[in-house]
Amino acid sequence: MATLSKKRLLLKILSFISVVRGYNILVLVIAQYLTSIFILAPDLPMRKVLFDLNLFFMILATASIVAAGYIINNFYDSEKDLINRPQKTMLDRFVSQRTKLSVYFLLNMFGIFFASYISFRAVVFFSLYIFGIWFYSHRLKKILFVNNLIASVITITPFFAVFLYYKNFDTVILVHASFLYLIILMREMVKDLENMKGDIAQGYRTIPIVYGENFSKSLLTILTFASMVPIHFLIFDFEIGKMYYFFYGAVFVLLIFLLVLYFSKAKWQYLLLHNLLKFIIVAGVFSILLIDVDALLSRVF
Repeated sequence: MATLSKKRLLLKILSFISVVRGYNILVLVIAQYLTSIFILAPDLPMRKVLFDLNLFFMILATASIVAAGYIINNFYDSEKDLINRPQKTMLDRFVSQRTKLSVYFLLNMFGIFFASYISFRAVVFFSLYIFGIWFYSHRLKKILFVNNLIASVITITPFFAVFLYYKNFDTVILVHASFLYLIILMREMVKDLENMKGDIAQGYRTIPIVYGENFSKSLLTILTFASMVPIHFLIFDFEIGKMYYFFYGAVFVLLIFLLVLYFSKAKWQYLLLHNLLKFIIVAGVFSILLIDVDALLSRVF
């Protein structure tokens, strides 16, 4: 009996981690810290950034609110996900809908509490962010074109919060942000191709459903070449240290993406495309370390 209880507890913990996308939250936290250290505040000692309490509470607020966003998105998409991702959905259902909503409100409260340590403006910013996530999940997600554009904005907003904190809007940062936004937008569009079955069943109006898969692939092709424009500027017009290795690699992966996209018809192929774009995003986070390799150790002191 005790073993069964422990097994159910473990399943509930795994279910909760699945619902809040624990892996994504961890990558987001690492990305915010690396962006702060190497891009937004490169002249500050590393320890000063790492032990900045305001930044710490901003990242805690972001992590809490993003986790809550995953919960409310899971809540509204439970029926659709049962069709598109049956195995993951069955795991997610070890946590009841009532518990999910309770944790959703609790995490948002924590997010506002952490933001209140920073400033009243931070409270307003994150309150609007919470509302934006809810409004997207509740209303905007089914609106053609708007769903992809707003989802990508919501994903990149945590980095915008850090930009505001450091008041650093150098051109190179905006070019980095444009590349990231385009990759995230492409990922959202690939998810629409991947989830067509469930979207049709639940009445979602997405690009591949309304205009067809070929039209969606054409848009993805245009976005792929568009994403290479900021890559060109970052490699040839800005000082990015050895991060150019990542961008050359990103071009190679994007060319593979286009090749796979051309032949893709099945869900597993769209899942592969999704993972290629996710790989670019995650690799991009850790490649930030390449910007200032020589000073990496010296900045600790």
